[in-house]
Amino acid sequence: MVSILATAQTHKRTVIAASTVFNGRGGVLRDTRIVVEDSRIVEISPNAAPVDYDLRGRTVMPGWIDAHVHITWSFGADGKNTNQGGTTPDAAYRAASNAWRTLMAGFTTVQSVGSAADLPLRNAITEGLLPGPRLLTSVEPLMGQGEKTGTPEEIRAFVHKQKDAGADLIKIFASGRLGAPMTLSQAQLNAACDEAKNLGLRTLVHAYGEAVRAATVAGCTQVEHGLGATDEDLKLMAEKGTYFDPQAGVLMETYLESADRFAGSPFFPADPEVLVKAAKDILPKNRDLMRRAVKTPGLKIVFGTDAVAGVHGRNAEDFIDRVRDCGVDPMAALLSAQSVSAEAMGMGGRIGSIAPGMEADIIALDGDPLKDITAVRRVVFVLKGGVVYKH
Repeated sequence: MVSILATAQTHKRTVIAASTVFNGRGGVLRDTRIVVEDSRIVEISPNAAPVDYDLRGRTVMPGWIDAHVHITWSFGADGKNTNQGGTTPDAAYRAASNAWRTLMAGFTTVQSVGSAADLPLRNAITEGLLPGPRLLTSVEPLMGQGEKTGTPEEIRAFVHKQKDAGADLIKIFASGRLGAPMTLSQAQLNAACDEAKNLGLRTLVHAYGEAVRAATVAGCTQVEHGLGATDEDLKLMAEKGTYFDPQAGVLMETYLESADRFAGSPFFPADPEVLVKAAKDILPKNRDLMRRAVKTPGLKIVFGTDAVAGVHGRNAEDFIDRVRDCGVDPMAALLSAQSVSAEAMGMGGRIGSIAPGMEADIIALDGDPLKDITAVRRVVFVLKGGVVYKH
């Protein structure tokens, strides 16, 4: 049963019985019970009683984290991509629907980067007005445009502006398409990431080719996409502690399936065949990069799908792509969306694992994803912050 008015199910104390619990840090607990009070886990004990939710026979784990989504991107009434949404009632309803679908798919926290339209949705979810995943947003991105972007001082002022607007992090475009030159100089990138750090904000950098190394050298928190990165670039990220967010497949697969729906919208070519050709070219490169990344000792790989219209609620497909097409170990794939992404967000002490003191973000699957990764499609229980949304 799915409850839209999930707040009505809130219990001061909730006990969950489980035969298999992945703790989000690589450990597996057997035949135990998880005790939740209000929004937090307070105890893990095999003797806790009475049991409110019996999840024995399921695989229980922390709620997933998607470190890169575009929650307001939707297909409009005409079936076409509306890109960054907007302020119309239709756009607002579709964004709320995206949030609901994402939560029902087991993602209890997401990071939406690139649109000021994220702010009211984030606030509505935080205030309990709408059901959805915990939402972090960058508000306005820093669009690299060479000298037009501004001086280092102007870039620092831009970072301050996003902080004042309520941004949780700063999104930076340091490059355009693969093979094109950087759109920010090293000095500009240094200024952006340094000022964000001074303000206590993290930085996510859209980077291809040489921009990957530049973002790493600048001390930015996380590199997005990374196509064109060399093995030496990957090693440098590992040495510097830079988090890496490559995609395995679901984004390009969505473009292949729905090219005609994206064609002609902002950032997309007018001819759908051009998009199909680009997606077919990029997909194997994504997979090769993921394979090389997981072989790089010490590289911290997070789970980010770059979810756009058509992906919301299907985010878990990227787990399948990673395991099936890129040779990623199933547990490592899950951890990338649990403790690793939580740490990348600076929230490792709050979300991403099942332990006393952590937020009660708990999901259950029908099946064992270590034996059959497609079990990630079968989320049968969702609890976020102590509130049951799906059971």
